[in-house]
Amino acid sequence: MTIPVEVNSSNWELEVNKSEKPVLVEFWHQHCIWCKKLNPLIDEAARIFADKLKIAKIDILSSKENTQIAEFFGVMGTPTLILFCRGRPMESIVGYHPKETLFVKIQRMIDSYKECFGQHTPLEKRLTFYS
Repeated sequence: MTIPVEVNSSNWELEVNKSEKPVLVEFWHQHCIWCKKLNPLIDEAARIFADKLKIAKIDILSSKENTQIAEFFGVMGTPTLILFCRGRPMESIVGYHPKETLFVKIQRMIDSYKECFGQHTPLEKRLTFYS
């Protein structure tokens, strides 16, 4: 059973930037009602799309560093899903969407960026965390 990977400031580099597959990251927090409603769909998507991409989740309010990651990528609200290819944000889905709509959008992302690893250049700008 494939479940979403929990990411944070300490494992972001390994799980997102150095992933062998594209990574769809859900930016969420515990008090977000729409995030809670989206949660079972994200779990299902992690199983359905496991051979094509990794699905990860980051709780943006669990630490100052996680909040900084969300700010770095321009996340203005939750839930926000961003597709990353070797650390580069490629496309996003903002807000809650019904299952059918969400899965079609994810499949379109996969189809659009399936060759991204062969065409990438190293990510120049790295996250810097401030205390």
